[in-house]
Amino acid sequence: MGNLVKALKALPPSIVRAARGSVVKHGGKKPKKLLELYEAEYCPYCRYVREALTELDLDAVIYPVPKKGTRFRSKVEKLGGKGTVPFLRDPNTGEQMYDSEAIVKYLYATYGPKGAKVPARVLRTSVMATAMRGTHGMFVKPSLAAVKRLELYSFESSPYCRLVRETLCELEIPYVLHNVGKGSAIPVAWVTPAARSFLKLKDPTPLTQNRQKLLARGQRVQVPYLIDPNTGSALFESAEIQRYLRETYGNTKSR
Repeated sequence: MGNLVKALKALPPSIVRAARGSVVKHGGKKPKKLLELYEAEYCPYCRYVREALTELDLDAVIYPVPKKGTRFRSKVEKLGGKGTVPFLRDPNTGEQMYDSEAIVKYLYATYGPKGAKVPARVLRTSVMATAMRGTHGMFVKPSLAAVKRLELYSFESSPYCRLVRETLCELEIPYVLHNVGKGSAIPVAWVTPAARSFLKLKDPTPLTQNRQKLLARGQRVQVPYLIDPNTGSALFESAEIQRYLRETYGNTKSR
């Protein structure tokens, strides 16, 4: 069963956000260098930015800044003048900014498909989504620093991916986020790999570049998928990934 019960508890935030951060809007250009986002998984303003990253099929280096975290907060202060999140830095244009609405407007103007409408933030439902998760992913836990960045294939609205991102945030582990939003809104694309196998449904053809890369690297399109170049580990299944992160990087008190 793995993290099924935990995932069900992590699903309501996606429901109140109307599954935003699920489906890719095709046609935008790709940045040559990775975007950098300082953010916190629990933050309602950061959620709005992460939804846009999924919908625009954009990758980014994520620097988690949980409450009472110190690993990256001073860097945000040095770069932008204050220690708040979200904070986006785009090495392709030299732009850097706070404020979730400004960030999302910038992402759509710079990397969105022509004529795409910038989605409204709807802060009320994002705050509700945060409240539904309590303190998960909110407060820092003692951890060892990772020498090389981990990689995570994920998309914002997935409850299983949310569990892993919360753990990464608590442990202040930076990672490259590969967004693998669904390439279309067709019904079969929303059926989990396990359910498709049970129902003997044909897997949908990966329609996005990152989904194609995920298929090539992991031999199947399933998220979350974590790659750790520090140990050579590559894992599916949120429960296994969380256990691995805590055992590999977490202090004994947080295991």
